[in-house]
Amino acid sequence: MQQLAQFTVPAIVDITDAPLTARLQHLLDNKTKPLGSLGRLEALALRIGQVLGTEAPVLSQPQMLVCAGDHGLAAKGVSAFPSDVTWQMVENFLAGGAAVSVLARQHGLALTVVDCGVAKPIAPRDAAPGAPQLLLRKVAPGTADASVGPAMTAEQCAQAITNGIEVVRALPGNALLLGEMGIANTSVASLLLARLAGLPLGEVTGAGTGLDAAGIERKRAVLQQALDANADATTPLTALTALGGYEVATLVGAVLQAALERRVIVVDGFITSAAVLVASRLQPAVLQRCVFAHRSGERGHGLMLEQMQAEPLLDLGLRLGEGSGAALAWPLLQSACAVLTEMASFESAGVATQKD
Repeated sequence: MQQLAQFTVPAIVDITDAPLTARLQHLLDNKTKPLGSLGRLEALALRIGQVLGTEAPVLSQPQMLVCAGDHGLAAKGVSAFPSDVTWQMVENFLAGGAAVSVLARQHGLALTVVDCGVAKPIAPRDAAPGAPQLLLRKVAPGTADASVGPAMTAEQCAQAITNGIEVVRALPGNALLLGEMGIANTSVASLLLARLAGLPLGEVTGAGTGLDAAGIERKRAVLQQALDANADATTPLTALTALGGYEVATLVGAVLQAALERRVIVVDGFITSAAVLVASRLQPAVLQRCVFAHRSGERGHGLMLEQMQAEPLLDLGLRLGEGSGAALAWPLLQSACAVLTEMASFESAGVATQKD
């Protein structure tokens, strides 16, 4: 196990169960349809059944977890928006006006927003029943500038990961949808992908919130400085500490705990995928619990998905983040379970098979 300060990575066991998989596949193959005709929905049903360890999976009390934090890199002009947008969007999440708020409400997803390291103080508040809840788990008001040294100390990174573990422990349900907010966090995702996968920055760095061509070149130059300033940070945990953000580290802890509890983990876009990439480099069996919601429009996300051999459910050109893609994919998970548990078999429906 890798250690960071006083944090020890929990062991995530392999959940491959050949007899269960065979039973699930038999159920799917004998539904009233041509073999394999529901395509990837059948693979999704199989995955959910494997994660939950049952032939009759039911997704209960799904939780949308949005982690927010600020980044010292933002001061170097790597984003089209100022850092103030981070706390403003957190307030928008809580007020119910953001895309993820609307989609979570539409699909019956409980929304929890975590202040992991937002630069401006966010006032605690009591959430009305059914409204988004705010959790204050601020490690510090934003990370340091990774272009001149580590973004976090080892102790700060360990605290953020531990916060993510504890947040998930306290959440009900068996499905966790991942979201995030943090101006400049596409830079963090690009840095983690470049370092952990050994890919050139030119291939993994995109427009983020809307940079023009000159802005993208400036961003790449700053990110190269960050890689150079943290050249010795090559393991998953040291790279996360040096290049990451508080919201990403909190999501790493959340992913590890959700995987430990065998929750279905619905991964959103580029930044949440970066958290899963780190978690899976620590514990590869994490990926067995993951459903990747979509391929984002952000340059580099496709390469990140390739690193994890992940097939996303949707490809809508999304690049908003927040957990919006995870929320949009959620009905597909519900449909997959319904097909498995409610659709008739040839035998029960009295329908002849091809062999008949």
